Amino acid sequence: MRIEQLGTGEPEYAVIGSIHGDEPCGMRAVEDLLAESPDVQQPVALAVANEEALAAGERYLEEDLNRTFPGDPDGDTHESRLAAEIGERLGECTTLCLHSTQSYGNPFAIVDEVTDYARHICPRLGVDAVVDAGTETDGRLFESVPRTIEVECGYQGSETAAANATRVARAFLGAVGVLPEAERPPADGLPVFRLRDPIPKGAASEYEVYADNFTEVPAGTAFAAADGAEVVAEEGFYPVLLSPEGYEHVYGYAADRVGTLP
Repeated sequence: MRIEQLGTGEPEYAVIGSIHGDEPCGMRAVEDLLAESPDVQQPVALAVANEEALAAGERYLEEDLNRTFPGDPDGDTHESRLAAEIGERLGECTTLCLHSTQSYGNPFAIVDEVTDYARHICPRLGVDAVVDAGTETDGRLFESVPRTIEVECGYQGSETAAANATRVARAFLGAVGVLPEAERPPADGLPVFRLRDPIPKGAASEYEVYADNFTEVPAGTAFAAADGAEVVAEEGFYPVLLSPEGYEHVYGYAADRVGTLP
């Protein structure tokens, strides 16, 4: 793991990218901030997490880092040891973690609960939605760095995701007072969704998805297909992280729309 710092003193804030090695947008955001080297009003840590997986062009080397926290400094896998190091070094920081996805082209935030700091920060990030992960947090960064906001920045490997990651990182640093805050007012009426259940994906050679993320799927509607056999919603839901190939065993998640921010 590579950790750099802007400003002097012990950082209370951090930006971490490339938890997954096939998501270079976070690394690009960190590199952009370091190259810009802005004058900061408070120190901030900038981390590129899974450098080895990035170099290999793989999501992870031995196990999914974002399902491995809190990890073990003496663990059997690279990711287990790395998870423990991240928790040790950044665990007290209010943190932005930058990801990308195969399911949605615009940024959206993921939190483990809608806290006061999430209510303050998320409307200032320029995201389309906020997702409360609910019980779907096992092994994720939230376990070791509790004051974390994750942002999915766009399609994996795209230049758009890289540009979004840099923009979101600057907005986060403005929201927490590390940089002067942008003049753009915070979003009003930012929708909040709470994850409910993963949507299982049966064995097949070809998958399709018909529904749009964050758009309601009414009960009785076909929203996906496996080898041409349609998958029909037994009850209405809002899809989150829904894609044909993003996950091995699930299409994504069913969610409820639970409110707005601020």
